Amino acid sequence: MNISEYEKIIEAILFAAGEAVSIRSLCKALELDEATVRNLLRHISDSFEADKRGILIKELEDAYQLCTNPLYFEHIIKTVKAAPKKRLTPPLMETLSIIAYKQPMTKAQIEDIRGVNADHAVNKLIEYGLVCENGRQDSPGKPILFGTSQEFLRHFGLSSLHELPLMQTNIEELREETEKELDM
Repeated sequence: MNISEYEKIIEAILFAAGEAVSIRSLCKALELDEATVRNLLRHISDSFEADKRGILIKELEDAYQLCTNPLYFEHIIKTVKAAPKKRLTPPLMETLSIIAYKQPMTKAQIEDIRGVNADHAVNKLIEYGLVCENGRQDSPGKPILFGTSQEFLRHFGLSSLHELPLMQTNIEELREETEKELDM
């Protein structure tokens, strides 16, 4: 089989899947090694971008998915009814940030950091598909561990968690806040 045939197969698989497909699954389907499949994906992706095609290939950790090209967003929304936007309130964003930077975490650990019950926030984030269960902690009661999902990466336009912005903490601001709280 030639390179063009492999690329067509990859396109067909990604289109038919409708969601991210792991590199391992693509390698197995094509009976090729990972480096070769990644090169094929890179070539297809570069070709789509160079031609300003209507679709792009998005990498999500060790998986790939077809997505629409943002260049054509205005035309897409005129035709396709957009799904209702997920409203991320400040408590949801705070909870999501904690999970994203410190995952995997239990609800109790999230509550310790936030100082409030996290049931609603975690359940809403699961409903939105931004957070998912990542196993169970090996401790009494075996609490559920939560982490971010591929939808989280898609939602924020990230390829992996390594692209999260570095947390910048201003020590002076933290000191002032702590002193204010102690004075109360």
